[in-house]
Amino acid sequence: MDSLGALNAFVQAADFRSFTEAATQLGVSPSAVGKAIARLEERLSVRLFHRSTRSVTLTPEGTLFLERCRRIFCEIEAAEAELVQSQEAPRGKLRVSLPMAGMLLMPTLTAFMRAYPEVEIDLDFSDRMVDVIEEGFDAVVRSGEIGDSRLMTRQLGTFHPYLVASPDYFERHGKPEAPADLEQHHCLHHRFPSTGKLEPWPLVQDGAEANVDVPVTAVSNALEPLIHMAEEGLGIACLPNFTIRRQMREGTLVSVLDNQLRRYGTYRILWPSSRHLAPKLRVFVDFMAANLFPTSGASSGSA
Repeated sequence: MDSLGALNAFVQAADFRSFTEAATQLGVSPSAVGKAIARLEERLSVRLFHRSTRSVTLTPEGTLFLERCRRIFCEIEAAEAELVQSQEAPRGKLRVSLPMAGMLLMPTLTAFMRAYPEVEIDLDFSDRMVDVIEEGFDAVVRSGEIGDSRLMTRQLGTFHPYLVASPDYFERHGKPEAPADLEQHHCLHHRFPSTGKLEPWPLVQDGAEANVDVPVTAVSNALEPLIHMAEEGLGIACLPNFTIRRQMREGTLVSVLDNQLRRYGTYRILWPSSRHLAPKLRVFVDFMAANLFPTSGASSGSA
């Protein structure tokens, strides 16, 4: 018997406390089981069983070794289950929590739905910190670093803030040349829905935070209205780059003070840690990582 077969013979003999019963379960002779265990003991230089004419019992070393062997066979079963699942078509309901900016992620989400029509997407938009496990989410997309040992996480990509307005607005009001110039402009602000506080503009001057009293012309707790107001020439908005790619590409929005903003922001996808990753979740994680921020790198690990 090979090494794995010898380990299996040992586990069966330990479970039944009998070489004969172990042989019956394995479909071999009792002598084959006895010889396999004897060779195992010789290789390990340790006695695994106390033998008598009526029964066998584990030695202390055998008890310790049995625990290790059980883990080995559990890992083998898990690997086999993962391979079986990998061949299954992704299907079933997938419950996902997204930030309030999630509507701007919809092109990626709809592309996923077209690619995997048998996966039913249940979307929940919220900026609060949801409890992924307690609230029954399959996956959660959030910005920033989130620590929870019960979760796995994968970086989807980074984003950067830009100060943008329409060309018409800058023609009428001029472009700010320094952060302090913003005090003379119309400024459109985002309010965090979860706290009610205005999102600060990450302005820097000479490598330090710029002390600027940014005027408030309009406030919204969603980004889409700010994009619309900026395109309509009503003021300057501070927006993440992924929300305004089309507008900047088409020239309906242009940016200013690019070198006087802190460049930061990371989106991550989180899901409950599990030995078996369901096919629907596996393809969703891979798809989002590959398509949401296609120019950004991604990494994975424990949250």
